[in-house]
Amino acid sequence: MNTMAEPTLHDIRFFYDPISPYAHLAFERLPEALMGHSVRVRYQPVLFAALLKAHGQLGPAEIPGKRDWTYRQVSWLAHQHGVALDLPAEHPFNPLPLLRLGLCCATDEAPGETSRWVTEQLFRHIWRGGHSATGPERLADLQARLQDHMAQCGRPWLEPDSDAVKQRLRVNTEQALALGLFGVPSLVMNGRLFWGQDALPMLRACLDGEPWFKGPDWDAAGQLPAGVQRPR
Repeated sequence: MNTMAEPTLHDIRFFYDPISPYAHLAFERLPEALMGHSVRVRYQPVLFAALLKAHGQLGPAEIPGKRDWTYRQVSWLAHQHGVALDLPAEHPFNPLPLLRLGLCCATDEAPGETSRWVTEQLFRHIWRGGHSATGPERLADLQARLQDHMAQCGRPWLEPDSDAVKQRLRVNTEQALALGLFGVPSLVMNGRLFWGQDALPMLRACLDGEPWFKGPDWDAAGQLPAGVQRPR
């Protein structure tokens, strides 16, 4: 009789906005971080700008100095980890057309999710080749490719400007805020939030059963009182 226990299936929600180069890096390196574990990753696009607005923050590319550093750092990280990354022709830009195109490919069973293949198409549209992410011809090519994919899968296509697609993005972003998300990429597993590309080793340690995660430090971090608060 086989007495071996079935491996635990871990459910991970990967919240992303393809405008983020850190989300692109995390997406590319995620398979390596999850290797050897039984996982189900649910890719959920959100509007990063809405998260920033809710928390009264500016994005990294909106702050002089930090903007330059961000592009230098992600270029270095891509080089260091062997990930293809080309800065687009302009950044930041309005990512709504891309977010909605991705959610045109969601299913009725998972209306807020994009498959890994669809998610990859969105990221590579921006971060491969150094092109404009919002050029009309390139967006039309991307839409045609996604429509062909849906047709081959025998699934219906919703128009990007339809109320249903807009609602999918709105719900995803509201869910992200309800979970306490403040940035992308954010990965949520068992109620724990792992933020940023550099959190992948931490997520891996949690999956591996690192004893630290069973101790008091995780919860204690959220109980530290603030000594001073600056007015907004």
